[in-house]
Amino acid sequence: MNIVRKPEWLQKKINPAAHAEMEGLLGELRLHTVCQEARCPNISECFRQRQATFLILGALCTRRCSFCNVTKRSPVPPDTGEPARVAAAVARLALSHVVITSPTRDDLADGGAAHYAATVAAIRGAAPATTIELLIPDFQGSRTALATVVASGPAIVGHNLETVPRLYQIRSGADYHRSLAVLETLRELAPSLRTKSGVMLGLGETEEELFAVLDDLRRVDCSYLSLGQYLAPSRAHHPVIEYLPPETFDRYREQALAMGFAHVESGPYVRSSYHAARYGE
Repeated sequence: MNIVRKPEWLQKKINPAAHAEMEGLLGELRLHTVCQEARCPNISECFRQRQATFLILGALCTRRCSFCNVTKRSPVPPDTGEPARVAAAVARLALSHVVITSPTRDDLADGGAAHYAATVAAIRGAAPATTIELLIPDFQGSRTALATVVASGPAIVGHNLETVPRLYQIRSGADYHRSLAVLETLRELAPSLRTKSGVMLGLGETEEELFAVLDDLRRVDCSYLSLGQYLAPSRAHHPVIEYLPPETFDRYREQALAMGFAHVESGPYVRSSYHAARYGE
């Protein structure tokens, strides 16, 4: 297999010294973050700024996506004390905006929707001024589960399409049209809700395929978009096929805005929750 070397614009360094305060708080409250579990390259930048994306419902996923570093094993039952601990962290960090996500929990009847709602309620009680963004799995397309999430009153709900339909084999257990329907159902349930999706680039997609996906997102009135470079967590994961230069991401951002997205973050290091507070500005 040919290994595509990282270019000069992808040389961000991890600085463990910047992690001490955040890791101390997370350890004290027994919380997980996707920043740590997914080996996000932005972790030092975000932790230094006292920002984190909280990973609820444990750190074990029931699906085996070949691009993701979250551990794949049978998970444990939801921790009923977790919502209060997340809320305590949000209050102590004085976050103006928080992103909550989870692994996929196909073992749960509602996919974890009630736990999301409990977490939103706990944050509302502890930090009422904080705007709340949820980045949810597909809940196997359950309208009831999605209604539970919407009824909790988050400001933004995201669900990532991740890639183009032709490459969906990397998303074990997922279905492109079901994921698109999740975003459509969210808007049906709450027409004023701001929805968000993200796509990883460099997996072998063509530009034509990418813009077909963006057309689909606009068709279901998706508000916000993130476009970022896929970075393989290890050689055991799906390989990077191409590194897109920053100017390509800039061009994609302008084209996506022209298509009607209200806000677009597009760049090599962009991730779903990276600079998340900017979307509502």
